[in-house]
Amino acid sequence: MNFFLAVLVGVFIGCGVYLLLSQSVIRMLLGLTVLGNGINLLIFTAGRLTREVAPIVPPGLDVPVGPIANPLPQALILTAIVISFAMFSFLLVLAFRAYQTLDADNTNTMRLAEPPGAPQPPLSY
Repeated sequence: MNFFLAVLVGVFIGCGVYLLLSQSVIRMLLGLTVLGNGINLLIFTAGRLTREVAPIVPPGLDVPVGPIANPLPQALILTAIVISFAMFSFLLVLAFRAYQTLDADNTNTMRLAEPPGAPQPPLSY
């Protein structure tokens, strides 16, 4: 189970980095989402995968009796999911607005600040 999850985390992170390095804005957004899901899965697996006992301390004790799953990674992942969804929505709107303005999805053709025939900036000072 852990080996399968480790491979899945590697695949998610690899695909996310590959998509982030592309020149299409939509692929970059998808890469950011896949990379975020891979990191969330990595944090989730680091918190111990057990179905044994809920992380509840019985009355009169200071620590749980047996091994429990750590609830902190689950809380972190829940927060990360909300933040990543908000960031994906914001970046999707920005990408759509850039596509409307520049009529391009490729980052090499988005040259509003540096048109193709403009003189090059000085290379040395």
